[in-house]
Amino acid sequence: MRILHLNTNDAKGGAARAAHRLHTGLRRLGQDSTMLVLRRSSDDPHVRQATPSPGPLAWMRRMLRERRIARDFERYRATRQADLVVFSDDRSPLAGEIARELPPCDVVHLHWVRKFIDLSAFLATNRAPMVWTLHDMNPFTGGCHYDEQCGRFRERCGRCPQLGSNDDADLSRQIWQRKQSALERIDPRRLRIAALCRWMAKAVESSSLLGRFAVSIIPNGLDTEVFAPRERSEARAQLGLPAQGRLLLFVAESLRNKWKGFAHLLEALRGLKPTDNIALASIGRGRPETPSGLPHFHLGEIHDDRLLAAAYSAADLFVIPSVQENLPNTVMESLACGTPVAGFDVGGIPDMVRPGLTGALAPMGDAAALQKVITNLLSDSTALAKMSAHCREVAVKEYALEVQTRRYTALYEELLAANS
Repeated sequence: MRILHLNTNDAKGGAARAAHRLHTGLRRLGQDSTMLVLRRSSDDPHVRQATPSPGPLAWMRRMLRERRIARDFERYRATRQADLVVFSDDRSPLAGEIARELPPCDVVHLHWVRKFIDLSAFLATNRAPMVWTLHDMNPFTGGCHYDEQCGRFRERCGRCPQLGSNDDADLSRQIWQRKQSALERIDPRRLRIAALCRWMAKAVESSSLLGRFAVSIIPNGLDTEVFAPRERSEARAQLGLPAQGRLLLFVAESLRNKWKGFAHLLEALRGLKPTDNIALASIGRGRPETPSGLPHFHLGEIHDDRLLAAAYSAADLFVIPSVQENLPNTVMESLACGTPVAGFDVGGIPDMVRPGLTGALAPMGDAAALQKVITNLLSDSTALAKMSAHCREVAVKEYALEVQTRRYTALYEELLAANS
C-alpha cells in the first residue's frame, strides 16, 4: 500500500514528530510510506521537500499571493490579542503547485499543513482517498488552532474573539466559507477524520465543517524502546541536574505559548517553601523568570529523543498545565519513561492521566488545586513508585508505535475498500 503523508515539517513541532513517527512505524510494518513536506530537516531518505515551480513568473505569483494573504490579516493587527499564538489562513502562497506535485499513491494522509497546502486547490485536484489526522482544531475552524472555548466553529465563525472582531463577515468567516466550499464537494466516503482523543472527536462531530465525515479515534504512538525508563541518578548526572531533592519537569516547544500554561505552573509553585525541597526543570524555547527561591534548571531545546527520554526519567513528576490541549506527545513520552503526570483536566489529557494510576489532575486554570495535586503526589513515595509502573504499562499497551500503525493500516484498508 502506498501512503503519502503531507505535513508542513518533518521533524520540528509536535505534529511533525507525530507524523514522522507514524511514517516510520508504517515502513517497519512493510508499508510503502513517504512524506512530502514544505521544510525538511531530517535525513530520512523517504521524506521529500516540496519543490515550488521554477522561473520568475511562478515566483512572482507566489509573492503576490503571499502579500494578498498578509494584507487580509493586516487589518486585525491592532485588535488581535497581544499574546495570541498562531492563527492560520486556509490559503497557501503555493496555491495548486503541491497538488500537481503529488507522487502516485493509494492514500493521501493529511496532518498539520499550515502555509503548505492550499485547501481549496488541493481538494479540487486530488483524487486519492484521504485520511486527515487532527493535531489541533484548525481544520474545522475559521483560522484558530484552539478556539479558547468560544465554540463558534459549530456554526460559521465570524465575530472572532481571537481577531478582536465584531464583524460577522470578518476573516474567520471568509476562511470558514472557503473551507466549506472546498469540503462540501468531497464525497464522505473519500475522507476519513482521525481524532487523537475523545475530546477532539466530540468537537469534530459538532463541527459545521467536518461533522458529516466519519471519525476514528486513533491516538499517536511512539517508540517505547527509545522512550523507556532510565536510572534516575544517571539521567540527572547526564543533564547536570541535582542528584538530591524532588524534581518537576515542564516541556513545550515554546515556554511562551500561553496554551501550554507555564504561567499557571509558576503561580502554583509560588506557594512552595524551601523546605519542600522541590526544583523545576524546563525544556523549550525561551527562559522565563521563575519565583525567587525556586531552583530552576532550563535545559533549552532538546531534539534528540534519547536525551529527551533521559529528562523524563530524571524527573519525579511531569507537569502539564495546558489550558487547551489535544493529545500531547509530552504526556505520552512521560508515561513511557515511567514518570507520573500532574496537570489540568482538559482536552485529551484525561485519556492518558488516570487518577491514582498514572497521575492526577486539577480543574483547568486552578493553580491552587494544581499545587495541591503536585504536593500530594510527591508526598507519597510508595504510591508514586506504583504509579510509575502503571505509567509504563499503559504506554506500552496503548501507545506503542506498532499499536498506532496497525490501527491506521486497518483504517487505510477500510477506506480503500469503500472507494474501490
